Amino acid sequence: MLSQRALNITPSVTIGINSKVTQLREQKIEIINLSVGEPDFPTPEKAKLAAIEAIVHNKTRYDMVSGLKQLKASIVEKLKKENKVSYSPDQIVVSSGAKHAITNALMAVINPGEEVLIPIPYWVSYPETVKLVGGIPVFVDADKSNSFKVTVADIEKHMSEKTRVIIMSNPSNPTGAIYSKEELEVIVDYCIEKNIIILADEIYEKINYEGEFTSIASLSEKAKDITITINGFSKSASMTGWRVGYTASNTAIAKAITSIQGHLVSHPSTIAQWAAYAALDKCEADMDNMVAVFKKRRDLAASLLDNISEISYVYPQGAFYLYVDISSLRDKLPHGESLSMAFCESLLEKERVAVVPGIAFGTDDFIRMCYACSDEEITEGITRIGNFIKAL
Repeated sequence: MLSQRALNITPSVTIGINSKVTQLREQKIEIINLSVGEPDFPTPEKAKLAAIEAIVHNKTRYDMVSGLKQLKASIVEKLKKENKVSYSPDQIVVSSGAKHAITNALMAVINPGEEVLIPIPYWVSYPETVKLVGGIPVFVDADKSNSFKVTVADIEKHMSEKTRVIIMSNPSNPTGAIYSKEELEVIVDYCIEKNIIILADEIYEKINYEGEFTSIASLSEKAKDITITINGFSKSASMTGWRVGYTASNTAIAKAITSIQGHLVSHPSTIAQWAAYAALDKCEADMDNMVAVFKKRRDLAASLLDNISEISYVYPQGAFYLYVDISSLRDKLPHGESLSMAFCESLLEKERVAVVPGIAFGTDDFIRMCYACSDEEITEGITRIGNFIKAL
């Protein structure tokens, strides 16, 4: 009854864990949730008020397939000012979230059987989205000593005549690592030489603790031409439920994405787009404050993990995750095919702390912790993790 496409898709582990946490909480079981990648801040007031105003003034009808002209103009200005790359409004396509933007982009450039390079560890939806559009995910191993950032040498090992796209998550989910300008330049030059499209997922770019962020498309005109930048408002403006993302690309790709989107969803919610417009135009202080709080939480979480000698982690420069190496526990924790699944299931059962198994990101010796929660939850959660490990 089901299509092969549907049968090939693996359910999202992160969404599954969050659903389990919700079920346990409905049973009045107290859980510390360090799993879900969602800011714990409310959407900024000015963004919420803009949505209410849009409803009151009946801005509820069909609009442009590629997005509200006001929002697209504001995105163009943002990219020029913050990312040092110039686009025209017709090169911007607003979508129903960054996931939708990624799907649109891959549909526009991937033919059935073509390969997409995905560095490990990867965000859980990358390989599944590639499979959905008929592509073949090819995983690129990287070195923990380099915070799992890929190099040209890593990429070359997995190249073939079918290679079409490489996905770059920067800042990274799940590691929080950020590529330097120099690291990106070498990769971009190689992709230009080999005619590889770069899908640059920069959804976490504002959550950056270490200085200026380099957007891949800003490196040169050639870099801009081969890059499809993915961004949105879920993380930077705490608008996860509003579902507004966007792509910035060359004109031909943007036109194709617009055509695809027009047939699939017409356009994103106009109400959500007006909220996003206000977030971008009027809520910079709210976003800066959120990043400052996340940095303090990063420092707190890292200092607490430093007290647990049995584990190590990738020190995050951005996003709001800690990618924790639990490989030293392999001989101490009973497990079947997956160490990280056994760790997470046992931790949830015994200490009531939810984290994400690294197998969901392609590395079974790790777990991902999210510190987008209160200091109290971070402290109690990591304390319980330490107690759990000591008891093994």
